[in-house]
Amino acid sequence: MNQDQVKSILLQVEESPAPFSLVFSGKANKKVNGLYKPDSAEIVLHNKNFESDNQLLYTALHEYAHHLHYQRKGGIRQSRPHTQEFWSIFHELVQKAEEAGLYNNVFESQEEFVELSRTIKEKCLKANGEAMLEMGRLLARAAELCRIHRARFEDYIERVLGLPRTTATAAVAASQIGLDPSMGWDNLRFVAGIRDAEERSKAVEALSAGASPGTVKGMLKSPDETTDPAERLLREKERIERTIHKLTEKLEEIELRLSEL
Repeated sequence: MNQDQVKSILLQVEESPAPFSLVFSGKANKKVNGLYKPDSAEIVLHNKNFESDNQLLYTALHEYAHHLHYQRKGGIRQSRPHTQEFWSIFHELVQKAEEAGLYNNVFESQEEFVELSRTIKEKCLKANGEAMLEMGRLLARAAELCRIHRARFEDYIERVLGLPRTTATAAVAASQIGLDPSMGWDNLRFVAGIRDAEERSKAVEALSAGASPGTVKGMLKSPDETTDPAERLLREKERIERTIHKLTEKLEEIELRLSEL
């Protein structure tokens, strides 16, 4: 697969809102498989790193996600490149590529992976999900005992059980909602933290359908895709101005205290 073919596949998966280039470095790189240069809208793939077209395409989709993310943000650099929104874009691209038959999902096509995944889901994810729900039910009982004996529930979970409050709260919430333990501990905790019942149902449905947690979080965040680049830039400008104002005030305060020493 050459660089023109890779770019063609990316555009088949999703059209780009702005021009970009894709090149092979012709080299191997021990640190990264590829990179995206936002200033020049260039995707560079270290093609000597890959042993198959599938590996190459996976990295190409990753870097293309950076390009799309950058464009959707109005050409504004983000402080962290791998945000939740980025992972949502990336996983959606991989899913689209699979559905179009452009990317081979080896995890579903190879029987060894299918069997291993089934074992992990049943013996690990479901088991720890059941443990979380059971702990939630027991903690709810502990909370009731704390009310009866006029004791502080947070004191019990922190000093007696050595549990973080967030863990206890999530476990109790998950047990009261009646979630499926096969989702696993982390997804149960995530879903239990969604207060809106309708949004929570959407998350459960998406996760059950095989969507990644990153994709679901991005879906629920519902970024305003209709906002034009000018408005995005204006809001970013206002945010930076507020930050500068606060830092200037802090600097003046420190300078005043130094002058008084």
